[in-house]
Amino acid sequence: MANNPLRQFFRQPSIYIKLPSNGDYYPEGEIDIPESGELPVYPMTAIDEITYRTPDALYNGTAVVNVVQSCIPAIKNAWHMPAMDIDNVLVAIRIASYGHELDIDTKCPACENASEFTLDLRTVIDNFQPGDYQTASVKSGDLEIFFRPLTYQMLNENNAKQFNEQRILQAVPNADNMDEEQKIEMLSQALKSITALTVNALSMSIAAIKTPDSLVTEREFIEEFLNSCDRKLFTKIRELVVKLKTLSELKPLNVKCPECEHEYSQAFTLDMVSFFDPAS
Repeated sequence: MANNPLRQFFRQPSIYIKLPSNGDYYPEGEIDIPESGELPVYPMTAIDEITYRTPDALYNGTAVVNVVQSCIPAIKNAWHMPAMDIDNVLVAIRIASYGHELDIDTKCPACENASEFTLDLRTVIDNFQPGDYQTASVKSGDLEIFFRPLTYQMLNENNAKQFNEQRILQAVPNADNMDEEQKIEMLSQALKSITALTVNALSMSIAAIKTPDSLVTEREFIEEFLNSCDRKLFTKIRELVVKLKTLSELKPLNVKCPECEHEYSQAFTLDMVSFFDPAS
């Protein structure tokens, strides 16, 4: 294709960011890290805005993947982006597209005064401290268990399955077309499925298990081990995975009520529709 004379007028990078993962955990060839370690972030196109407003694309994760690959072309396959990078990448794209200020509605729990404050999203990126998967491990006798972050694909698929099972748990008790025996059977099956999903997510969070004789990395062996190990070790593994995941998520915001001056925490989450609304 001939060089487009309009190429010089294409969008340009608005900001540059360093990934919390430093580019670790990506499969070979799926990310290009410049020597500076900073990835260029481009503002969204009109097509990107249409993509993240498509309900099916939001639900199955395609919207996030397409927008990330469009705005940060150094990330070749966003499905394999480690979970610790997701929030920072989305915040960076929001800054590149609409600026660093985000208006947030809040309500004081003390006096119930509703107000709005402006968050500088640059501070969110600057203050982000992910969990340290490189050094985290669990030791038990002759075993040592090492961890890794879930990829966006793993996280998205697991969340979708958990959501479906939770819907069953909520819907079955009020189902008029089932007798009590059927309800008990469906609820029991849903609970078993949720338990299996929990074990599956934990197995995907384990990079390897070191024994005196080998280093086990096969998922099926690790999942079988989780289903058969004692309760104390399972709980220890689960608690560390949850801790690492929580450290890699956005932290609540500290807010001071302008009316009564009460200080409280405001949850801050990335809902794709509202977060990428230029009116926000």
